[in-house]
Amino acid sequence: MTKPNLLSGMQPSAASLHLGNYLGALTQWVKMQDDFNAYYVIVDLHAITVSQDPSELRQNTRRTAAQYIAAGIDPSKSALFVQSHIPAHAQLAWVLNCITGFGEASRMTQFKDKSQKGGADNSSVGLFTYPILQAADILLYQPKAVPVGEDQRQHLELTRDLATRFNSRFGKTFEIPEAHILKETAKIYDLQEPTAKMSKSAQDPKGLVNLMDEPSVIAKKIKSAVTDTDGEIRFDREAKPGVSNLIGIYSAVTGESVESFTSSLQGQGYGALKTAVADAVVAELDPIRLRAQELLADPAELDRLLAQGAAKANQIAERTLSDVYDKLGFVRP
Repeated sequence: MTKPNLLSGMQPSAASLHLGNYLGALTQWVKMQDDFNAYYVIVDLHAITVSQDPSELRQNTRRTAAQYIAAGIDPSKSALFVQSHIPAHAQLAWVLNCITGFGEASRMTQFKDKSQKGGADNSSVGLFTYPILQAADILLYQPKAVPVGEDQRQHLELTRDLATRFNSRFGKTFEIPEAHILKETAKIYDLQEPTAKMSKSAQDPKGLVNLMDEPSVIAKKIKSAVTDTDGEIRFDREAKPGVSNLIGIYSAVTGESVESFTSSLQGQGYGALKTAVADAVVAELDPIRLRAQELLADPAELDRLLAQGAAKANQIAERTLSDVYDKLGFVRP
């Protein structure tokens, strides 16, 4: 039986992925590559919707690729590639721009949020239209499933609308993708602001556990995590967000149930909780850090693996784009 296609990706906007990326997405991507023809992309075109230092972007792209592989993305099973290596992403995005209404694009909540932070005059047209580029990213690979967090559901709905619109105007061209909403159980919160999702844009770097952090740094961050004053170890997201975040991290990393873990710590204090969480996170992440460092020490081999993934991705991307161009009535060379 032919396996269905799947696509997902992340921006290379930092030198390290963080624990939320790993537990919320990467671990599930690793499992999915056995059941799907998986296309995993490092979306560097999306990264330049805000100002980037060119040398940092180049370095972060390779570092992100190394961490994908170190975390278990297998280039022999999945197509792992860099978005800008496939010209069809930008080419299809232009086509989709031309069938997207201005009002439709204006309703995207992430643009409103991001432009409010920096001011509309400082927001690029690329930032405004990036959900349309995201739609092109997805539709090129004809995926049945797109693993997304709840915050990306609106963008996937736009993708589905654009695919349906193109199909109705020009004939069946695109698979209409379904959202594969990643499990909320793996939602990881900031160690210093435990009501906010762990994010690269965290105000306090101590709230962020990075995959490339040294073990001593990880342990220090977890042992400095915000808790509360009542001393009781129990899972209650509303009343005890800091303690619940630590319990959730331990459960996600080890696979042990929340109930079993909290039961094992009854009568002990938050020091014991933090030590157990720190030890578990270090044990999980340190092999990934070391493997990523090995890969980064051989950039030629890393680039070879990315070129291999791009060649695989380019086959289907060019096939889709060629079909789109034919249906639009473009004169073909």
